[in-house]
This record gives sequence, structure tokens and C-alpha cells, in this order.
Amino acid sequence: MRVLVTGGAGFIGSHVADLLAGSGCEVIVLDSLLPQAHGSTAVPEYASVHRFVRGEVGDASLVRELLSEVDAVCHQAAVVGHGLDPSDAPVYTLNNDHGTAVLLAEMHAAGVRHLVLASSMVVYGEGRYSCGTHGIVPPAPRRPADLDAGQFDPPCPECGHRLDPMLVPEDAPLRPTSVYAATKLAQEHLAGAWARQAGGTVWALRYHNVYGPRMPRNTPYAGVASLFRSALLRGEAPTVLEDGLQRRDFVHVHDVARANLLALRTPGATGELVPVNVCSGTPHTVGELAAELARACGGPEPRIVGGARPADVRHVVADPARARRLLGFHAEIGFESGIASFAKAPLRLSAAS
Repeated sequence: MRVLVTGGAGFIGSHVADLLAGSGCEVIVLDSLLPQAHGSTAVPEYASVHRFVRGEVGDASLVRELLSEVDAVCHQAAVVGHGLDPSDAPVYTLNNDHGTAVLLAEMHAAGVRHLVLASSMVVYGEGRYSCGTHGIVPPAPRRPADLDAGQFDPPCPECGHRLDPMLVPEDAPLRPTSVYAATKLAQEHLAGAWARQAGGTVWALRYHNVYGPRMPRNTPYAGVASLFRSALLRGEAPTVLEDGLQRRDFVHVHDVARANLLALRTPGATGELVPVNVCSGTPHTVGELAAELARACGGPEPRIVGGARPADVRHVVADPARARRLLGFHAEIGFESGIASFAKAPLRLSAAS
């Protein structure tokens, strides 16, 4: 199979490209080397082993040329993370949504009908919750006054009592809380419309908290695992917001790459976008992540500082059942062994380093 991997020099995309090539696929890597993620204009050594093309996904003529040579697209290119503030919105929408629209238009023209889309758990916003009295309910918003008072768990909108977090299935309501999350949901909508109109197939892989080698270092656009590891490399204690008890699903990048390979090899439903959680299936708290990394790095213990960023959610824990049923995917790398290897893994320097 011949595959175009967009964003193939990035954190996740580079591992996807490596695994596909190692599995016998012919890989073309397209990456613009955005400064938010790359500290140098030089092509990373690990990306140079593939056929590498520097350019934007939104460059229609370039994308048209590359699509003439492939059977499928693995779309990883995106600006990721919370960002700095709402002024980042044009950058996110230009790269994530306009770029995806151009890619889909050119896929239609080229007759390429198989797409694996890197989506994200951020499309859910808050996870799924249950009230002992009212059953499954959408949580009430977390008010700034409650956060300031150290009351971090969202209440039941009916009775105000504390809710119990549950596993989030793919058919849960989608309530993005940040610009990045809104652009990832827009990517899904665009890809779904393309599938229906073009008779294409789309696997939308909703990555949960991915960590592993080649994460960017010292940048606000990085994931929480990279932020903690960057602090430890500076000899500083990881800073944990809220009370550290917010629950997430941490999944190693090697498992995420495997999910992409399985999606490329699995026939999808023609004319449909099928979302799939890509996760470990085992929740851990952010505080546990910070403590485990600090131990593995021999660094100072984490600092719990309270507070919360405006777009933060409390608990998002994924249901892995659909990925196992449809793709035969389950995570192979456990939390403790994954964090132990991540503590010694190389990070990429970013423009902020």
C-alpha cells in the first residue's frame, strides 16, 4: 500500500510513518515543519529516512501531485494543544480545518477514497458522568468561584451533587471546550461530509493522552507528559494544576501508531466516518503521571498548585471496546513500563526552547 502521511515529521506522525514503512508500505511524508512544534527548519533525521516533502497541506497543487502516487492518506498534520490564548484561533483554523478541506477536495479529484484521520478525545469536552439520582447527565459547567475554592469536580445540573465519572463511548455528546477542540471536531465533520459525497471511508481515531519519544520540549503546545518531562529535565518539580486527581487515559505513541496501521488495513464503511477511541482503557490521574515520571527521572516530587486553565476539563476516560471490536486494537504498553521508557526517551527541541 502507498500512503501519504501528513504531519509525518511530527511527534505522532513520525512514529506512524516508521511503522507503516516497517510493515511494507510505501510512505510519502508531507510536513511544513511548523515552528510551534519544530525548533529547526532542518528535516529531522528520523524523517529523512522516508521520502520527505516539505509543504503545507493547504497547498492544493502540491497535494494534488502527491495524491497521484498513493492509495490512502493518514492525516496527522495539525496544530495541537491548548495554545496560548484566543489569538491562536486563526492559526488553528487555517492549518487544521482549511488544510483538511483542501486535502479532502484533492482526494476527491484524485480518486483516493481511504482516509485515516487523527482526531482527539478533546471533541468530547468533559467526559461522561452519572448522578446517583438522575443517571447519566451532562455535567454543569465548572464555575471559576468553585475552582478558586478547590471544588474541581463538576456538579449534577439537576441536584448539584457530585457526579461519578464513567467511560466515554464514541456516541457520547461532543462538546469541545477550546479552539483546538473545535477545529478537531470540524475536521471530523468535513471528513464525514467528504465520505458521504465521495463514497470514501474514514476512520477518525480519537487519540487520548498520547506520550512517548519525540514529543516537543518546552512548548505550551505540548501535552502534559511533555510539560512534566521538560520541567524535570530543567531540574524543576512538575507543576500539577487542580488537586492532581483529574483522570485521563494515557496511551503510548507506539500503540497509537499501531492503531493507524490497523485502520489502514481494515476496510471501513463506504460513505461513512467511523470514530474510534484510541486509548489504553486504564485511567490514571494527572498526579499519578507526574509522580511516576518524577520517580523514573530521579527528580523532585510534583507540586500541586490548584487552579485550572479556562479550557480544562476534569475527567475524560475512554471506552476501548469499539477499537477492539472493529480494528482488533488494544494497547500493549502498560502505564508503568511506558513511563519508565519515556523518562529516558529523547524529546525534540521546539521553537520555544
